[in-house]
Amino acid sequence: MTTKPAPNTLKKMGLDSPMALALHLPSRYEDETQLYSIEDGIHQGRFHAVQTQGVVIRNQVLFRPRRQMVVTIEDDTSTLQLRFLNFYPSQQKQMAVGTHLRVRGEVREGFQGPEMVHPTVRAVAVDAPLPTSLTPVYPASAGVSQAAIRKAVTQALRDPSLQDSLAEFLPKTLMNELLPSHDWPNLQSAITYLHQPPADADTQALLERTHPAWRRVQFEELLAQQISLKRAHAIRRERHAPHFAKPAAGNSLESRLLKVLPFQLTVAQQRVWEEIGADLSLPFPMNRLLQGDVGSGKTVISALAAARTMEYGYQAAVMAPTEILAEQHYLKMKEWFEPLGVQVAWLSGSLKAKEKRAAQEMIESGQAQLIIGTHALIQENVNFAKLGLAVIDEQHRFGVRQRLEIQQRVGSELFYCHQLMMSATPIPRTLAMTYYADLDVSVIDQLPPGRKPIATKVVKASRREEVIQGIKSWLSRGLQAYWVCPLIEESEALQLQTAVESFEQLSQALPEFKVGLVHGRLKSEEKAAIMAAFKANQIQLLVATTVIEVGVDVPNAALMVIEHAERFGYAQIHQLRGRVGRGSADSVCILMYAEPLSMAAKERLQTLRETADGFVIAERDLSLRGPGELLGAKQSGDAMLRFVDLQRDAWLIELAQRAAERLLSDHGDIVERHLERWLGSRAEFLKA
Repeated sequence: MTTKPAPNTLKKMGLDSPMALALHLPSRYEDETQLYSIEDGIHQGRFHAVQTQGVVIRNQVLFRPRRQMVVTIEDDTSTLQLRFLNFYPSQQKQMAVGTHLRVRGEVREGFQGPEMVHPTVRAVAVDAPLPTSLTPVYPASAGVSQAAIRKAVTQALRDPSLQDSLAEFLPKTLMNELLPSHDWPNLQSAITYLHQPPADADTQALLERTHPAWRRVQFEELLAQQISLKRAHAIRRERHAPHFAKPAAGNSLESRLLKVLPFQLTVAQQRVWEEIGADLSLPFPMNRLLQGDVGSGKTVISALAAARTMEYGYQAAVMAPTEILAEQHYLKMKEWFEPLGVQVAWLSGSLKAKEKRAAQEMIESGQAQLIIGTHALIQENVNFAKLGLAVIDEQHRFGVRQRLEIQQRVGSELFYCHQLMMSATPIPRTLAMTYYADLDVSVIDQLPPGRKPIATKVVKASRREEVIQGIKSWLSRGLQAYWVCPLIEESEALQLQTAVESFEQLSQALPEFKVGLVHGRLKSEEKAAIMAAFKANQIQLLVATTVIEVGVDVPNAALMVIEHAERFGYAQIHQLRGRVGRGSADSVCILMYAEPLSMAAKERLQTLRETADGFVIAERDLSLRGPGELLGAKQSGDAMLRFVDLQRDAWLIELAQRAAERLLSDHGDIVERHLERWLGSRAEFLKA
């Protein structure tokens, strides 16, 4: 492909070739195909943008109430003011008295009659022709004008090399078979249409991205993603991993662990463990996602997988995104495994240098059989002796590139470790079919016996005193409670201040009870001491920021109050709510909100009150936030699907999956061309 040099500003946006420009599709359109007289434009432009033209009869720079430029144009029918609150000297020259301007914008009633504020302006001849197609408006970064992008795109569409890049190479028979009822244009026609739609185009379908031209582009992009994921799945099966067959019944580490556990596995846990055990017995690396609501018992499954791995002389590692969650795993695993003779190591960023070095030496020598920690496990100076299994908890909290893919050499043998990802945030079906298509998924869909449903109540902040009195009667029954303070993203100091204020108010209101405070700025040993005191019921009410979101297990705590619940997302409240309901008492979660509530916040709180189904909540979360945040992909900087909306276009995913399977089995020559066209270097990213 020949590449024409692009201006530096366009290159910075990644628009450095005809193909990149062709795929830089408009976000919306302006209709410049119609021209109104000023008088008609004033009447038509009250609710939407209109285009009119006239001669400049006045150009003033005013300084009341602030510096602004006011330009007056007129035609045979009326006059119109153009107001600019920000302007350059060059614009003053462009709109000098006597210049004929064509302007586009919404009309409003100003102090001195009808006006447009910051309209689009062009100096043109009186009889300048109107465009025959809608004017595209492109995504742009600072310093890049729409005119520059439009010019570059128009040149790119005429570039001969683009004919090859957009050539139709998907077999017609395959397209007819898969898409018999869809009359979609070929790719080149679709892209040309989206850049230059005719004046009579269905603008609603274009804006909603449901037009046949958009559908063709979306299908092709999804097809590339599905091919890439299916290939990654196939490549993984060609890799070598140590395989751990189910040991004979008797004195295996696995059977000894099951005997010391203070509970029986549920039917759902047994089913999931059989699926994971079967993966571990295969000679290629497991890549499985274990989903289960908060408290469903994912930790014990990871412990069994670790026991199977260690039985064969390999190490197992468990990594969690926060120190408090990692420490919870460490204490639990240590309690289970140390009596069985297993050496458990702990590694986190907060360890002193000497302790860290000692842990690293234990890991490298193989003395540590089970290693638990935070991101510190994937630092450069951590070398495993013989790692067979990596368990990654709350995997969506890690960036895509941070997920462990460890390859090691033992003697002459190169092998990869098995990977088990765990999440209490269910993956919506559409997300599982696209971004997680390379993962096998297991779901624990049953809570352990004795776990009771949690009643969720939504309460106005004005009833705060009433809530505090409710806590008093709750604590008087010997139960414990959490009070979670609001998330204030822009200021950790402000968040801490709010937590301290709530702590002081609650301490005064409940003098007969011990109130504790835990927040992100405490040292890890201070946090651990407070959490231990809460677990031992030496603290009855724990005021906390979201550091308790994951990894806290206090069965006697059956009440949770979430202050300013409107500031929290779906997944966060769902996670927090799961901290209660772990004992025999009826549990309640109170979502306290401040007014006025936005429509989105109202809907969110309503949904959380009505359902505890993690999958319903995850689907709502996906529609609100998009896939980037749920995946951890935002941290990577790669936007993986540019034109597809997973909810609006869900029905396309299955079409793309079927097409990908057919291309991989019957048309291997086409696969590479399709991936190069759509993903380029990003094809590797999807394997992460």
